[in-house]
Amino acid sequence: MADQTAPVIFDGHNDVLLKLYRAGGLSASETFVAGRDGAIDAGKAATGGFGGGFFAIYVPSPLDLDFKFEEMAKPTYDLPLPDPIEWEDAFPVVMSQAAILFDLEARGALTVCRTAAQIRDTLNKGKLAAIFHIEGAEAIDADLHTLEVLYQAGLRSIGPVWSRSTIFGHGVPFRYPSTPDIGSGLTDHGLRLVKRCNALGIMIDLSHLNEAGFWDVARHSSKPLIATHSNVHAICPHSRNLTDKQLAAIRESDGMVGVNFAVAFLRDDGRMVSDVPLEQMLRHLDHLIEHLGEDRVGFGSDYDGAIVPDALTTCAGLPDLRHAMAQHGYNDALMAKLCHENWLRVLEKTWGV
Repeated sequence: MADQTAPVIFDGHNDVLLKLYRAGGLSASETFVAGRDGAIDAGKAATGGFGGGFFAIYVPSPLDLDFKFEEMAKPTYDLPLPDPIEWEDAFPVVMSQAAILFDLEARGALTVCRTAAQIRDTLNKGKLAAIFHIEGAEAIDADLHTLEVLYQAGLRSIGPVWSRSTIFGHGVPFRYPSTPDIGSGLTDHGLRLVKRCNALGIMIDLSHLNEAGFWDVARHSSKPLIATHSNVHAICPHSRNLTDKQLAAIRESDGMVGVNFAVAFLRDDGRMVSDVPLEQMLRHLDHLIEHLGEDRVGFGSDYDGAIVPDALTTCAGLPDLRHAMAQHGYNDALMAKLCHENWLRVLEKTWGV
């Protein structure tokens, strides 16, 4: 019988650190090893062939999630963006979640990787490989001093915004139907952030950034354009998804898109309703492969941060996704690219190591 946990999946986005932070911080780290009520832990990863990925650090706004998901289940919606978060409020939250990440490493649950070669070596050893990623740059000061220190600590990927505005730029609201062409682009601080990230070797994540900001990064960045967890606007016309024009720019830059499992960005109707067949995800994969090529598409699950299809509620269910991909006609070489090789390729090109 074929191994349904192979090829291993290296993933563009998860929010497990936020969940552990809310569950008690360092005291909750043990649940990642022993088993937790969530999408990702060590046991589920082993069962599903989940090799790790971008472990996001995110500073939450005081949102009513039940209200948000209830609104997003409607045929149309336009949720107002939360207010910006000040640096002095964001910084301690980022430090607390970073401490959880490094505590997981100290427990032997994962390895925080700083190079593509280290990711490959970690995956080959059957261990979880983690990238230190920040989703929304509220904890980065205007002088970028925090960026320098966090880079030395292992930060290798950052999104200038999580939808709400920062001193660096503006994101997209949770709006359906809508284009991502909403508001102005990067600020002067944002342009300096892009250039310094390029110089250091920190990947810039375009997911959540509005279209004007996307084009600013495209004009000013010397690195591949990468959206860690975004889908196809031509299939699901949600503000969070990428237009074919944006996909063309990503292809031109030799970049990458990770397919988001969040159902509101998968469904044609944009609703946050979980009865989504895996064939719908394959539609997004096919479109991305057509527009980006086989070497520039992967996964960005948004596990522990979104409502996902019923068949994939945890990473233990990933064998079902691989089976659907194989049944769809993806050969072994393409499967390996989509599951992890493409991420390793673009990270090596972005980081230079």
